[in-house]
Amino acid sequence: MFEFKFADIGEGIHEGKILKWMVKVGDKVKDGDSLFLVETDKVNAEIPSPTKGEIVELIGEEGDTIHVGDVVVKIDDGSEGANTEKEAVGEGEEKSAGVVGELSVSSQIIEASNENHTEEVMEQTTKVLATPVARKLAKDLNIDISIVKGTGPAGRVLKEDIYRRKEELNKKGKGFKEAPANPSIEERVPLSMLRKTIAKNMVLSKSVIPHAAAMDEIDVTDLVAFREESKETALNEGIKLTYMPFIMKALTLTLKEYPFFNGSYDDEKQEMILKKYYNIGIATDTSDGLIVPIVKDVDKKGIFQIAKEVVKLSDAARNKALNIEELQNGTITITNYGAVGAASGIPVIKHPEVAILGIGKITKKPVVLNGEIIIRDIMAITLCIDHRVIDGGDAGRFLSKFKEYLSNPMLLILS
Repeated sequence: MFEFKFADIGEGIHEGKILKWMVKVGDKVKDGDSLFLVETDKVNAEIPSPTKGEIVELIGEEGDTIHVGDVVVKIDDGSEGANTEKEAVGEGEEKSAGVVGELSVSSQIIEASNENHTEEVMEQTTKVLATPVARKLAKDLNIDISIVKGTGPAGRVLKEDIYRRKEELNKKGKGFKEAPANPSIEERVPLSMLRKTIAKNMVLSKSVIPHAAAMDEIDVTDLVAFREESKETALNEGIKLTYMPFIMKALTLTLKEYPFFNGSYDDEKQEMILKKYYNIGIATDTSDGLIVPIVKDVDKKGIFQIAKEVVKLSDAARNKALNIEELQNGTITITNYGAVGAASGIPVIKHPEVAILGIGKITKKPVVLNGEIIIRDIMAITLCIDHRVIDGGDAGRFLSKFKEYLSNPMLLILS
């Protein structure tokens, strides 16, 4: 008997909702046949069977929430006992607990994360059953993992258990005491899966990364004029030309000169991982919350191509139609709070990245130029950095170079 468990597909996804069963008890399935459609906070995915056999039991109704590691389907594959690991699935492939086969989302392959890999579950020096991710998070947040109650298989401590313990300690530290609920003046609204994920990611970023910020203003008068001149040409190509492609191009050119900003910090090994590719995340405001799709290989693309991809990914994010690969492997993030009318702000770095660029709205301001006061188009910017690996001086020099590129759009076209 084969027990199929809901897999950890990465990107902070730890639970999902069964939208539709695609099989019923008694059905014969082959390896790769779709078993059910699951909704997560970021993508909808058809979950394939990792084995052939007969469906014996479906655990859960449409609309039910399932968690990573939960047994969802039992398949009679001819084996004896309750088997949760598929052997001979490919030479050299690792066996895993709760991670079975590969998941396909819109024809893209999603690799399972290593949080539940059995070969890494327990260190020899401790009796606490926990995933490597949970151990690392407990260390970062200064949590004693030995007193954390695990909710995973066999009581294994997961990263969600560490977050829960951190919240408990915060409440106790503040003398928290919840007042009795009054239905006439209070309402409890359950958080969506996306909002829960956002909350946990923000706690991780602010708890682990020591943020520092550098702020400045850029005279983008020439950029505003250049965009206006180019809008009609872009429309003829079916392209909505915003300022974002120019910002992304300027950022990429700056990253090439300051590679420490395009990477991540390995706290355990105390090493910087410098990325030789430029995948820029675009924080996108949706009705459900903030989603960050990734524009890949920005350095290899022109302004018009970047513009097309930004619109495509932003629309997909708002329609919950992103592939999981479109959310992975970012190297730095841009958040445009100017798009919602904010003049400036202080963004939060997306862990494990080491920097984030915040863009405010463009406003007309009086400035002194060549000894005269004139009106110019000014954009406010904020660069937040991981102060463990980047200093204020580095941030200042980075912004100066970024300003140089963005204030002169011809440099972006010719570079």
